[in-house]
Amino acid sequence: MGNYAYYFPTATLGRKALWDNIDAKSRMRVIDHLPPEIIAKSNEQQMKLTLVNGSTIQVLGTETLDVVGGNYAGVIFSESAQHNPMAWDYTRPILAENGGWALFNGTPRGKNWFYQLLQANRGNEKWFTQVLTVDDTGALTPDDINEERRAGMREEMIQQEFYCDFSAANAGSIYGRFLERAEAENRVGNFPIDGSAPVHTAWDLGSPRNTVVTYFQILPFGVVRFVDCDSGHDFTLAERVAYMRGKGYNLGNAYLPHDAAQTARNGHTFEAEARAAGLANIFVVPPCQSVWPGINHAGSMFNQFEFRLPACERLVEALRGYHTLPDTTSGIVRNEPAHTWESHYADSLRTFVEAHMGGVVPKHASGRRIETQRPAMALTGSRRW
Repeated sequence: MGNYAYYFPTATLGRKALWDNIDAKSRMRVIDHLPPEIIAKSNEQQMKLTLVNGSTIQVLGTETLDVVGGNYAGVIFSESAQHNPMAWDYTRPILAENGGWALFNGTPRGKNWFYQLLQANRGNEKWFTQVLTVDDTGALTPDDINEERRAGMREEMIQQEFYCDFSAANAGSIYGRFLERAEAENRVGNFPIDGSAPVHTAWDLGSPRNTVVTYFQILPFGVVRFVDCDSGHDFTLAERVAYMRGKGYNLGNAYLPHDAAQTARNGHTFEAEARAAGLANIFVVPPCQSVWPGINHAGSMFNQFEFRLPACERLVEALRGYHTLPDTTSGIVRNEPAHTWESHYADSLRTFVEAHMGGVVPKHASGRRIETQRPAMALTGSRRW
């Protein structure tokens, strides 16, 4: 008897792949393979089953970290390569205390945390690991795979999906090629913090655990050095500002996304509450009609970026995994960024990039703190500050 979680990268995928999915072989809903006589109650909205012995099984999405960390006896991470790795960090202490278990399955998406988890535990007697390619499972024949090639499936996708190749490029990756170049040029590594330059922050807002704060410095010759990144903290705003100050950085400007200026149910804006909590030099970045101007501008700036490890390790991993998926909701097939855990980090980067587009990111200011007030901002036609 216990609580059990079946995690997917998003709750939507969990409903599609498990809760509502029909098994092609049995012609049954996958969830209906559980014998009905052991199910006492089924909650369709919460995707939660209560068994006759009191145990619960729930399908959840880790795109919001607020759902993880329950008192579980066992968890499954499905499509593990696409999960927020912090979901496992929050879950593992509880399983250790409960003597519980975890199971991870999935398809490679580059050498991310799933790959690292596999490599770290291949020789661990307490873990079972297995990699099965299409040659092992026989799920498809060579002719089937050649037909996929003829139909236009890219070779890196074939190697990734059918042959479990972790070295294949992540299909649909937005920033992957830029990060590969940054690594090849030694722009990802153990860089120092420049004491003469302020440390600015760029934010993506969500629940406290899902809020991402990226720290960066503007250095000579146009170099942008990302020096730190916060995420997964269950802070009040006052606690967050105190935590930021406690790092000892010479804090400069705080760039907040446009929703910081929206009035919440309590009648206040995030911007006003942040000021009251002691956050200084706040700039609220106006909205763009699309994410793509910011993404494209980030791509054009990437050769100026440096990433300080290990403080920005999760940021780098998220940017590497940030990818597009086909979207047909408008009736026209478009590739749009997938809303996954990586998008929170990518959006914090985009907050900085859009501020840079607006011309309010200062040039390197040697030996002095940037003391500016929020400018008047407006959008008329094209974006202007």
